[in-house]
Formats: sequence, structure tokens, C-alpha cells
Amino acid sequence: MNGRPDDTHYSYTLYADPATARTFDERRFGGPIGALVAGTQARVLANMVGRVKDRSILDVGTGTGRAALLLARGGARVTGVDASEQMLAIARQRAVEEGLHVAFQSGDAHDLAFADRAFDVALSLRVLMHTPDWQRCIGELCRVADRLVIVDYPSATSVALIESMTRRLLHAAGRATEPYRVFRHRTIVDAFDRCGFRIRSVHRQFVLPIALHKAMGSRRLTEATERLLDRAHLLNTFGSPVTLVAERCAS
Repeated sequence: MNGRPDDTHYSYTLYADPATARTFDERRFGGPIGALVAGTQARVLANMVGRVKDRSILDVGTGTGRAALLLARGGARVTGVDASEQMLAIARQRAVEEGLHVAFQSGDAHDLAFADRAFDVALSLRVLMHTPDWQRCIGELCRVADRLVIVDYPSATSVALIESMTRRLLHAAGRATEPYRVFRHRTIVDAFDRCGFRIRSVHRQFVLPIALHKAMGSRRLTEATERLLDRAHLLNTFGSPVTLVAERCAS
């Protein structure tokens, strides 16, 4: 199947809004907790990708290019794809300002315009939770990746489940919101297994919701609280968002 599943889906219309594109990074990564989220994401990506220099990496749903630019700084040959030209415009401007070369281009996660196994690594962050057909997206990521695929998702065993259900109800009532989905880990594992990939490592970030940590507004308090919850063995069950790297099985 070619093309987008549904052009009217919120994951296309919302991020095509110039105001959303302009404020995206501040809403996601602003303040002390946003900085913690961004720093953790950078560290986790570095650990999962391993050697970055000269690797060919595809960032699907690149948005404003945060992950793509991070990898380009490390010497990777990065291509960033997004369906929103408004988000891409910001990503391109940032690349120019930093003097980095990233091939940012319009594209869709459901139908990637690249050959099989064209990239060493394919990654896609904050996409599966929003995309109309997440299984098709995983299939495309696995098709174009020669070795590794990195994705993240909100866990169905975390408090994200409550927020997801609330947003779905509000969306059904006509409210402008993002009715994202949550996933059980086994569901993601099985999807990668069908594509010939096995999960190599998993990282879970917070037990408490990010919104609560942002409301507290203290990085020190957040880190102390989450350490206690981890020591209580709650992170492995209730931690979210989950980031994982999957590796192509030997044929």
C-alpha cells in the first residue's frame, strides 16, 4: 500500500500547524524536567546506536530535527524524514545555524522512499504512539534498516494509560487533543519478531508521569524520587516512556 493512511488524522493536521511547530521543542523540552528528558534521550540514543561516526542513520518523524542533529554532531550521515514541512523548516534552519549537514526531506513513516536495508540504523521517536498504522511503520523501519531499529512508546502498564484514555474520550467529544495510544511490551516485541528483529536492550525513564514532574519543577526532586521508585523495583514494571533498540536477526 502506498501513501498516507488518512490525511485528516490528527498526527498530520496538528503538526502541519506553524504554531505547533514553533512551540514544539519548548513544550517538550523546556524547563528543568524538559532538559532532563532531552539529556536522557541523548544518552540513551548514544548507548543504543554505539559508534556514530560515519554511520548512515535515518530519523523517521524527525520533527524539528533534535535527534538527527544530535547524531550529525557525532559524525553520522543522517537523513531526517517528516510529513510536516513546517517542522522540517525549523530542522533545516537549525542545521544551517550549527553548520551541520542533514538531509531533511518530506516523507511518510508508512511508506519510506528508500531501498531495503539502505541505512545502518533507523530510528523513530514519538511516532508509534500517534501514527494511524503503527505496525506498518515498524515494518517500514525494519525494511530500510540494515542492522538496528530504535523506537519509543508510552507503556500500557504505566500511568500513561490513564492519560491516553482521557485524551481519547476528549477527542471523541470534539476537543482538540492528541488521543495517543499506549503499548504492552509484548505487543512491540511480537511486531519486531515478525519482521525478523529481536530486542537487544530497553530503557524505561519515569515511574511518575512527566506532567507531574514538570508541575513539581525540580530536577533534583525528580531524580531523587525516581531513584527511590527504581530501588523499590517499580521502574521495570511501570516505567514510561520506553525506548528500545531491536537488532536484525542473522539470516
